[in-house]
Amino acid sequence: MKVAVIVLNYNSSTDCRKCISDLKRQEGVSLEIIIVDNCSREDDALAAKSLAAEQGCTFIAAKENRGYNAGNNIGLRYAAGKGYEYALIANPDMEFPQKYYVRRMVMEMEKSLNVAVVATDITSPDLQHQNPMMPDPKNWTSSFNWMNAVFHRTSKETPDFIGDFKTSHVCKKVSGCCLMVRINFIEDIGFFNENVFLYCEEAILSKQVEQAGMYMYYVADLQAVHRHIKSTKGNARKRFRTWISSRLYFERHYNYQSRCSHIMKTIGWNSYLAVYYMTDYLRGFFRK
Repeated sequence: MKVAVIVLNYNSSTDCRKCISDLKRQEGVSLEIIIVDNCSREDDALAAKSLAAEQGCTFIAAKENRGYNAGNNIGLRYAAGKGYEYALIANPDMEFPQKYYVRRMVMEMEKSLNVAVVATDITSPDLQHQNPMMPDPKNWTSSFNWMNAVFHRTSKETPDFIGDFKTSHVCKKVSGCCLMVRINFIEDIGFFNENVFLYCEEAILSKQVEQAGMYMYYVADLQAVHRHIKSTKGNARKRFRTWISSRLYFERHYNYQSRCSHIMKTIGWNSYLAVYYMTDYLRGFFRK
């Protein structure tokens, strides 16, 4: 079985090297690793291209950076054009210590044609679980749940948005940092939604799977490590504003109930943005 692996690079060529090293050690499956460079700095793009040549990977340079989904779609369209059945989407900061990781994901895919997405247990280096994710609630009151996080911190084993990570099961939503997709499903939905630049891709994909009458499957005994470091990802205010914008797009186009409900959701999420800006300003003010 041959599987396409899509690694989207954006100024992360150093991470790519470790990720690809792990992927090269995978057994029981043949991989074509596709590095898509999403308009990185010139030096990093050249490093990623050199890495691809060195490791026998396919390298594709995006003409413009149109976001996470658009960048991955470049690799997915390439994979679809070559007739692949499955593609693994993996962030450059993923590590795969288990040598049959990809093969096991394929095996889960092959159990049923109704499986659109397979994902596994994913942890941070300090063993915080990131899969499976809880489904997005429809009620407008959920857009004010951030108030609980701001004013009432709890000491739970996992955050509220993470479900049962100890048993394999059909689930509603998984992290976009590492997942396997069925290519004919991706073609049927017109590839990933490119109207969001970053964030909420998981929520949108969850609804697309549901609307297609298919499902996601979470595998508990497969693990990958996500070495995500927030502090290296650029301006925090800009990232948060982008997240709110993506969230409101999702609520309008995939989680819409009524005009009144949507107005309340808009108020809720924009209030979160305002509180974030205010607290960020005050932190900066008192540091002076």
